[in-house]
Amino acid sequence: MNDDILVRLRQARPTLRRSEQRIADAALADPAAVSELSITELAARCGTSPTTVARFCRNVGFEGYKSFSLAMARAAVNESGRRFEFGVSEGDIELGDSTGEVARKLAFQEARAVEDTAELLDLRQADRVINAIVEAPSIDIYGSASSGLAAQDLSQKLRRIGYYASAWSDPHLALTSAAVLHPGAVAIAFSHSGETVDALSAIETAHQAGAFTVAVTNYPDSPLAQMSDAILATASRETRFRYGAMSSRMAQLMIVDVIFIGVAQRNPETVTASLTATLNALQGRRRARANDVN
Repeated sequence: MNDDILVRLRQARPTLRRSEQRIADAALADPAAVSELSITELAARCGTSPTTVARFCRNVGFEGYKSFSLAMARAAVNESGRRFEFGVSEGDIELGDSTGEVARKLAFQEARAVEDTAELLDLRQADRVINAIVEAPSIDIYGSASSGLAAQDLSQKLRRIGYYASAWSDPHLALTSAAVLHPGAVAIAFSHSGETVDALSAIETAHQAGAFTVAVTNYPDSPLAQMSDAILATASRETRFRYGAMSSRMAQLMIVDVIFIGVAQRNPETVTASLTATLNALQGRRRARANDVN
């Protein structure tokens, strides 16, 4: 289980009861304030009972309320320090923020998404995925909307080093491709929520065809994660003006680069030759500079 209580709460939230979600929301909104409340006070603030708060603490991995409260206090101090580094007093973007404030808050949130994802990443799972890709005769990659951008990025990166990788954003094309995969192939689905119907259908079809299936999602307990052979979890933050389509993108691209570099490291000579060939192929598509002509 992840040591960062705020990341843990965000990932656990969809699986919690509604009364427990209110507790998680209060903790995520103001960790410092919640850390100073008694169990009775937190229950009253969230419109629930101390028994529900105690159950909530156990459900998110704590022995009791005291250990949960201490973790919240540590998270508050850490959050405050990081905001100070970026010169922001509040991480969420507000309507009246200047362009400079928006830029600083975005930098804060983007950095946190990448750092939290790197800390959360299960390295054994990542190695399994990388090794499977290296040996795969083909790689299918699925993603819709913003997740489709990450799917396309991974596809073009793998293609440039000689791997047969295809990104499918159209659900019908994804299903028809998944249906004809062979054992040994790899199928990777990007979905922030892990509940996107198109991603679920494609991964289920790929699994039935015998492919090694991978979920890249923010929620390790999501349906997509549960039906996949390997899970690469992201840790992005959603706020008023930064929904999953923004924050998840940076976290997903972090995963893309980890996969790409891992694959490249497994076969450096072939990768170098492929990159050289693709760079040479693109030379003629660049506009000549004046000093190159004269």
